[in-house]
Amino acid sequence: MQEVFVSGVSLPEAYHRALLALNERGLISPCPDYDTRQKEISLTMSVEEPLAEPMISRLFIGGYRELEQYRQEMLEGVLDFEIERGNWAYTYHSRMKEQLPWLLGELRRNPYSRRAVIDIREWRHDTEEGNDSPACLQHIQYLVREGALHCKTLFRSNDGVKATFMNAFALIMLQERISRELGVKMGSYTHRANSFHCYERDFDLLSGYASRIASAGSLCADEITYEYDGDWKELMEESRPGIAEQIERLKQGG
Repeated sequence: MQEVFVSGVSLPEAYHRALLALNERGLISPCPDYDTRQKEISLTMSVEEPLAEPMISRLFIGGYRELEQYRQEMLEGVLDFEIERGNWAYTYHSRMKEQLPWLLGELRRNPYSRRAVIDIREWRHDTEEGNDSPACLQHIQYLVREGALHCKTLFRSNDGVKATFMNAFALIMLQERISRELGVKMGSYTHRANSFHCYERDFDLLSGYASRIASAGSLCADEITYEYDGDWKELMEESRPGIAEQIERLKQGG
């Protein structure tokens, strides 16, 4: 299994390198749980300046509305009501929210702490026989060094073409929120996926993304990125009323 490290100043730069690595170096292996095959590597993706522009990749499934809704799911818990209905066992937000006050307190107590970890994996549920929805995100660690908050995430499994960008973007938004709470600047973001993969049905999509990166001539070319601040940020904010209406309909629909 290939072990790959990629880095970039911005999120799109690192993410596009990750896509190229998966396309070029991924090994084909069976994926019997889903009756398919996958292309797979183990990946560590380092982003030096997570808020650097351009911050948005065009190479992910969805647009500004989908990205804003996912941000709200992760940071605000807008779909946590599905747990109470018995439709879902958990959300990432539901497993994070009770740990955040302790984490903030720990980093205020000792900014150099190595204990500021949020555990997403809940072993009683995630290892239960017959469980088909164990958490992909396992844990998040925050480290304050030289006045900056650094974030380290670990995924046991991460869909490189359909999940990674939105995962990383939302986690960076959470990192920014915590850095503001602590009154420290933003540090690096590191995204580790033990299985960074692409399912067989998406092999052509991955290949297409790689071709677009190659033809753009730059990992952050205008053809494959958007500015976030003053561009997508405004579009995402404008989408909030529509998302709120959609969420309310889901709640009312039972």
